[in-house]
Amino acid sequence: MVKQEADASLKDKIAIVTGGSRGIGATIAKILAANGASVMINYNTSKDAAESVIAEINQYGGKAFACKANVGNIDEAQYLIEETKKQFGRVDILVNNAGITRDRTFKKLSAEDWYEVINVNLNSIYHTTSAVIDTMLEQKYGRIINISSIIGQSGAFGQTNYSASKSGMIGFTKSLALETAKNGVTVNAVCPGFIDTEMFAAVPDQVIEQIVSKIPMKRLGATEEVAEAVLFLAKSSYITGQSINVNGGAYM
Repeated sequence: MVKQEADASLKDKIAIVTGGSRGIGATIAKILAANGASVMINYNTSKDAAESVIAEINQYGGKAFACKANVGNIDEAQYLIEETKKQFGRVDILVNNAGITRDRTFKKLSAEDWYEVINVNLNSIYHTTSAVIDTMLEQKYGRIINISSIIGQSGAFGQTNYSASKSGMIGFTKSLALETAKNGVTVNAVCPGFIDTEMFAAVPDQVIEQIVSKIPMKRLGATEEVAEAVLFLAKSSYITGQSINVNGGAYM
């Protein structure tokens, strides 16, 4: 459980976390709420998990709601934004966290594997950001935080689709940051390394040992460590166009 902080610097701020029902996204939602933000948790299939996150946030006096939407679909992504505006009146913080993997060597990669990953991971950030950008520019305040990956920086065997999508997020971040800086809207990326999430529960121990052996800090990261980077960027006003690495030194 993410404990409530004494610092409520995000009080009265409205945040959306896509893919916020599980893993890194759930922890991000909790830490933003613990620091005073009202949070809309987006999910696509994990309704029970989303409700569990909301219950935990409510336990320590936070405010959170859930909205089902496949952000890879532009109409559903726009619905998510409109529902948030109906509930809270505006959007101050957008965390583009939703993502999937369909790992294959390129020789075996189908068109479906390619387009599905690009659509959910990369096209989705256009879908959501295009729906909030006018509001943020008009209010001269906004924090857009894109959850990329170490794989978008270093590449990985069997992940050409995933790597392309996460690398694309970094380019999107830099270019949009240039366009929005004068209006008080910051755009940054967080690039997690190998994080201890549900995904790793099914990975054989010897494979995890091989991964950890290549990380200078000799351990997997925690979802809280990624969420702390997001919180830092949500609070910051003079940092934009940056990619913050949370990877234990695995990529420098």
